[in-house]
Amino acid sequence: MKLRGVWGQEAGELARVHAAAFDHGWSAAEITELLDGPGGFALVVEDAALVAFILCRAIAGEAEILTLAVDPAARRRGFARALVEAAAGAARIAGAETMFLEVADDNAAAIGLYEVAGFARAGLRRGYYDRGPQGYADALVMRLDLGRAAL
Repeated sequence: MKLRGVWGQEAGELARVHAAAFDHGWSAAEITELLDGPGGFALVVEDAALVAFILCRAIAGEAEILTLAVDPAARRRGFARALVEAAAGAARIAGAETMFLEVADDNAAAIGLYEVAGFARAGLRRGYYDRGPQGYADALVMRLDLGRAAL
């Protein structure tokens, strides 16, 4: 496993992994826009090929995980945990004291990952995720104090 930073020129590969991981994957243009925005950064895991990534931003003392995607064929191998840990470290270096994220309230695996990493439930956003014909899903807002992270 190789973990490294990534830049906008690799947005096509990130979009490929995102499309494999989610029903409504983000485009390369959307990923590039986030990477090029204030405080944007991404980390990837390579295991023969690029198999996972985390996209974040850190601004004014706060950081946010925008998305975490792992190719379904590469799940349950510790890649997501490694990315969350590395992103928290990068956010600390960027001066963030707190990290936030939103996660679908029915995504037990992701919630478990974030709770093990030290994130706590901080709020709820009703109808945050559009699931198309299935309606909307609520999002848990989770918060990590980077000064006391379990990572």
